[in-house]
Amino acid sequence: MIYITGDTHGSFGRLFSVKVFPAQRDMTKDDYVIICGDFGGIWDKDGESPGEKNWLDWFESRNFTLLFVDGNHENFDRIYSYPVKEWKGGRVHEIRPSVLHLMRGQVFDICGKKIFTFGGASSHDISGGILDRKDPDFKRKRSELNRGFKPYRILHESWWPQELPSEEEMAEGLANLEKHDFKVDYIITHCCSTSTQTFMDPEAVILKPDRATDYLEYIKTHTEYEKWFFGHYHEDVEIDEKENLLYNKMLRIV
Repeated sequence: MIYITGDTHGSFGRLFSVKVFPAQRDMTKDDYVIICGDFGGIWDKDGESPGEKNWLDWFESRNFTLLFVDGNHENFDRIYSYPVKEWKGGRVHEIRPSVLHLMRGQVFDICGKKIFTFGGASSHDISGGILDRKDPDFKRKRSELNRGFKPYRILHESWWPQELPSEEEMAEGLANLEKHDFKVDYIITHCCSTSTQTFMDPEAVILKPDRATDYLEYIKTHTEYEKWFFGHYHEDVEIDEKENLLYNKMLRIV
């Protein structure tokens, strides 16, 4: 079995209770739950806190294997520090033996399905900008933003430049898709293609194109796929017969 869901942001209630997620009773480590980014289980700046360790150990004890693509609200410094391993045809960061970060631009063979993964997205809640504690004016700028109730983030504490893909990650994704003749069963990402994002926000009031959405637009127009699942936008919406935006919903796909 493969179940898929949207952003968790470190709040795992939908996975915690057997009453809420009864399918886990019949699952094994050869069954999977995939989170479409903003996992939020690896956030603490200075390594695993007791609370974070408890959650990760709890997932390791479950009757399923937990997989996630990265979102934009992740501690990338921490995630990228975990060991990289080959797993089911692609590369992962092994957080625990059965808690795995599906790296960008990989094609995995999971339960007989070819799955292309590509995390990352632009943060849309930073109209106040990104602050750096090394800036001599940090305290003044933060006070002004707090007084004006403007949302901001702090570099390498609540925002990381790795939220958007690098040229190397995008090139690797295309190379891996080429190995599979640009044919996969599922695509799993955090944000979506530019055209899909425009469908959700036609005037681009909040959702503006960037290099991640433009890259995924290229993937969309050059790849044969059965279904595309993504998170990021905090809604549960079936965009069309091929694209699904997920948030709280737990959807079985295999």
